[in-house]
Amino acid sequence: MKRIDVIKKIVDNVDKELIVCNIGIPSKELYSVKDRERNFYMLGSMGLASSIGLGLALNIKEKVVVIDGDGSILMNLGSLSTIGYLKPKNLILVIIDNSSYGSTGNQKTHTAKNTNLKRVAEACGLCAVEVDNIDNFEEVFKCALKRDETFVIIAKTIPYNEPCEDINIPPVVIKYRFMKAIHP
Repeated sequence: MKRIDVIKKIVDNVDKELIVCNIGIPSKELYSVKDRERNFYMLGSMGLASSIGLGLALNIKEKVVVIDGDGSILMNLGSLSTIGYLKPKNLILVIIDNSSYGSTGNQKTHTAKNTNLKRVAEACGLCAVEVDNIDNFEEVFKCALKRDETFVIIAKTIPYNEPCEDINIPPVVIKYRFMKAIHP
């Protein structure tokens, strides 16, 4: 399973939900699959997509989907603890675990050897599921959309970056159009 396939399934199954996407190539892949005003593309601040998604989920009623990476989660493990403590009922955290830092050259992360993000999430008090094929991912994601609880999906993927063009929207425009989509 590739990250781009997971992103396509997310986009296929959302409507008005907000999406906060991890930095670098994951954001470019989401942009190439389907750009929309309810997508927030992280163009910097590695490790903070989950924190931004948490802040949104605590302040709005709509479902918030965060597409994060194993490298970013490892960089900010405290976010899982805080999410587990606060547990907003409208947050879905999808961690794309390709055991690599995909945007910087596919260097291995610790999930390649000894760190199990499902167990870490569960230790933080979160409901977490690990999937390794696209059909299981879609089934679990659809269920998560219907639940009124914080839900973590760890999608085990291969290290692969889909060739995509850069996002041609200035960061300030991304910010303001996202804010307008939340509060029209």
